[in-house]
Amino acid sequence: MSDWCIGVLGGSGLYDIPELEDAQWVAVDTPWGAPSDEIRVGRIAGHKFAFLPRHARGHRIAPGHLNYRANVDALKRAGATDILAVSAVGSLREELAPGAFVAVDQFIDRTRGRVSSFFGEGIVAHVSMADPACPRLTAMAVAAAECAGASVTSGATYLAMEGPQFSTRAESRLYREWGCGVIGMTAMPEARLAREAELPYALMAMVTDYDCWREGEAAVEVEAVIAQLQANAATAGRMLVELAKALPAEREPSPIDSVLDMAIITPPDARDPAAMARLDAVCRRVLQA
Repeated sequence: MSDWCIGVLGGSGLYDIPELEDAQWVAVDTPWGAPSDEIRVGRIAGHKFAFLPRHARGHRIAPGHLNYRANVDALKRAGATDILAVSAVGSLREELAPGAFVAVDQFIDRTRGRVSSFFGEGIVAHVSMADPACPRLTAMAVAAAECAGASVTSGATYLAMEGPQFSTRAESRLYREWGCGVIGMTAMPEARLAREAELPYALMAMVTDYDCWREGEAAVEVEAVIAQLQANAATAGRMLVELAKALPAEREPSPIDSVLDMAIITPPDARDPAAMARLDAVCRRVLQA
């Protein structure tokens, strides 16, 4: 049996994975509150997948109201070894046209007021975020998307904005000057929390529009975004099938699997028991050591 379990965070337009075999929705409780939805657990090509619709079935939760800690914690409790996020984004580059898939490798966080860490109350840890995307999972996702027929660009900076409104033209032009390639509302603090939970994280961004930086063009309209979302979702499903088919039979360890070894500052005898109880999934490996 494969020891991979790919946790999938489905963004706008992706609320289920019909390709999952022997699938069932499973409720997962977390000490951080309720995740966005139940988790759809099943198999593709013999590998376990755990799917969580980020905005819930029916798209009921806005980006700023997502319980990011609960979502990542729930996926780890469901057995996830790695997380592949699939997200709708706007493009900040001419060459990244609507319909394109973009493998993100860097992030700029412009969100406000979101809880961005599992740590800080009774136990302190500082993980490195220099390279936030897992190169191994990203490379496999790129190859899978290409096999699924997507036009894929590998490597881009994702600007995480607060939302739920779209950008002003001035903001969109500024983010282009910063070198950003795509813009979205959900990758932060999601990527930060995945790293703290020792879960390799990759983000495949699906372009729906050109944001609002292009001269002489209308601003982003939800109707056009929804139409592109539906086309992208079908390709995303095929991508997951191709990813499952290409996964090695055994999962080799990743350096991200053990980032907490050097990240936790609070010594064992000073750690708050209540805080450690909340971290029973996030710090499972460290607690068992």
